[in-house]
Amino acid sequence: MTRTLAPWKGRLPQFFGEFEREMENLMEQLFSDGNSGRALQAFAPRCTIAESENDFEIQVDLPGIQPADLQVEVRGQELWLSGERKQEKEEKGKTYHRIEQEYGRFERVIPLPTPVDEGAVKAEYHNGILKVLVPKSAAVRPKRIPISSN
Repeated sequence: MTRTLAPWKGRLPQFFGEFEREMENLMEQLFSDGNSGRALQAFAPRCTIAESENDFEIQVDLPGIQPADLQVEVRGQELWLSGERKQEKEEKGKTYHRIEQEYGRFERVIPLPTPVDEGAVKAEYHNGILKVLVPKSAAVRPKRIPISSN
């Protein structure tokens, strides 16, 4: 069966070859640091988002970041998290050949699917984990209707 399959390269018009080269060049320009051609890696902390009837709970893994270097904002129906992980360690007598720790500024925008109560948002940072509790607006919370019997 595989013998009957023909490679697609060479069968397409010349235009597609030029288009492919242009796309590769565009991606290289957009995602390289300009010096070594290595792709940029943005520091984006991982997060977990849970929803209950009354609120959203967002947990963000931020080990090594000080609470003073974090900002939490609610803008409409979006939660904005930003901060900076700093590399401030100085060790004498060692020569580093490779460092695989991510550091630098980050910004995450988490869209919230319903209106929220901006004035009641709470944020807590403990042991490298930021927990943000975002209550839903009273207008979108479920309302229990009492049932009467005759």
